[in-house]
Amino acid sequence: MVEKLMSGKPVTESSNPDSEDLDLLSSTSLVALMNAEDAKVVQAVALVRDAIAESIDKIYSCLKGGGRLIYVGAGTSGRLGVLDAVECPPTFGTRPEQIVGIMAGGMPGLVKAVEGAEDSAQGGMAALLEIGLCKLDCVVGIAASGRTPFVLGALKYARQQGAVTIGFSCNMNSALLPHSDIAIEPIVGPEIISGSTRLKSGTATKMVLNMLTTGAMVRLGKTYGNLMVDVQATNVKLKQRANHMLMEIVGISSEVARGLLERCDGEMKTAIVVHQLQISPQQARDKLTKAEGHLRKAL
Repeated sequence: MVEKLMSGKPVTESSNPDSEDLDLLSSTSLVALMNAEDAKVVQAVALVRDAIAESIDKIYSCLKGGGRLIYVGAGTSGRLGVLDAVECPPTFGTRPEQIVGIMAGGMPGLVKAVEGAEDSAQGGMAALLEIGLCKLDCVVGIAASGRTPFVLGALKYARQQGAVTIGFSCNMNSALLPHSDIAIEPIVGPEIISGSTRLKSGTATKMVLNMLTTGAMVRLGKTYGNLMVDVQATNVKLKQRANHMLMEIVGISSEVARGLLERCDGEMKTAIVVHQLQISPQQARDKLTKAEGHLRKAL
C-alpha cells in the first residue's frame, strides 16, 4: 500500500472508499466493516516485524545496561504508551522508573484533551529534560500521523543526547524518520472514520508496543517458558496466579507453595530456585544475580 492517496493526503488522513456510506449502515454491517478493516492491521504489522525485532534488541540492550525505555506521544498514541509502561511492573516486576510513558499535556492529558499540548516541540524536549534523559535510554516516539511536534521535539532532543531513538508512525517516510535510528511504519490504510487514528492506527500501536516490551522482557529473563515468573503478586488474583504457577512448575501443593512464597518475600524465581536446589533464599538470589535474572541459567 502506498503512503499517499491521489488526494495527496497522508494515509491516516485520507478517506476510506469502503466507508463512504458509514452513517447508513446497520449495526451488523458496521461491525462487519470494522472487523474487515481491523484484519488489515495484523497484515500491516507483519510487514514491519524486522524493524520491531531490531527495536526489541535495542530496548533490551538499553534496559540491560541500566537505561530506560521512554514512550513519548500525544492523544491516543500517548495514552497507549502510558498504558504499556504502567502494565510492566505488575506483569514483569520492573521498577516503575524503568519504563516510562510521557504524555503531551502531562497526566491530565490521559483523561482530557489538553489544548495545543501536542503542537509544542519545545514541550517534548522539556519533558525529557525533566526526567533526566541520558544516552543510556531508549526513546520511542509514537505518532500515528508521523508529524506531531511534541514527539518530533522529543526525538530530536533524544538523538542529540545520544539516546537510542525509535519512531512509530502509520505513514511511510514520515517526519519522524530523520530523528529515528529505527522506524516502525505499519501502513494500516485509511480509517473508516477519516483521520480517527484511535481506530486501526491505535490498534497497530497497541500491538507493536505489546511486542516491544514483551520481547525485551523475555530476553531479560522475565519469563520461564511462557510463564511470567517475575509477576508482582499485588492483589488476590495475582497471588493466586503466583501460587498456581509455583505449584505447576515444581510440583508441590497449594499450601507448600504459599509457605515457600512467603519465605521468599513473594519472589517467584527465588522460590523456584530455593525448592529445586534446596538452598536458602539469599543463595537463590545470588544465583539469579549471576545468571542475570534468567531462571533456566540459575537452575
